[in-house]
Amino acid sequence: MPGLADCLSFLRLLIARGDPRGVPLATSAIDDYPAMAPVSVRSRGLRVLQQDALELHVSSVGVQRSFAETIDAYIERKLREE
Repeated sequence: MPGLADCLSFLRLLIARGDPRGVPLATSAIDDYPAMAPVSVRSRGLRVLQQDALELHVSSVGVQRSFAETIDAYIERKLREE
């Protein structure tokens, strides 16, 4: 899936930092993924991103956990739009 690995890496970095100022960067990366992915894999790719965020949520604490929750909620909204 085009761009998925890059998006995953970037979101993991942002979640690890847990800086709330990174939320716009994360949402932009999530928005960019479907824009460059073929229509046939957009939803599946978003689910992969969401699953990764959920896994990081479980293993995180504090601001990282909160950031992962925010990412999960945003991806959920994007999936409803698809």
